Amino acid sequence: MLYAVISEDVDNSLSLRKDTRPAHLARLEQLKEQGRLVLAGPLPAIDSNDPGEAGFTGSLVVAEFDSLTAAQSWADADPYSEAGVYRSVVVKPFKKVLP
Repeated sequence: MLYAVISEDVDNSLSLRKDTRPAHLARLEQLKEQGRLVLAGPLPAIDSNDPGEAGFTGSLVVAEFDSLTAAQSWADADPYSEAGVYRSVVVKPFKKVLP
C-alpha cells in the first residue's frame, strides 16, 4: 500500500538540511531503486522552486510499504529526523487516484 510521509521542519532548518541531505537522499534512492517511490520533495518556505535562504518548511514522501508500521519505522529512521530537521512527522495511508 502507499503511504504519505508528511514532515514539518523546525524553524531555521536550512543548515541542518544541507548537512544531512546526502544521507537523506541515499535512503530515497533506495526506495526508488526498489520501485517503491512515487514522489518525494521538500516544501519551499516561499512561492519559488528555489527558495534560497528562505529554505523549506517540510517534506513530502509518497512510497509503498508493507504496512503503516513499516512506513512509520522508515520515517522514524530518516536522517533528517535523527539530525533534528523535523519538528513533526505524520505517516498516513495514501490512495493514488490520478494520474
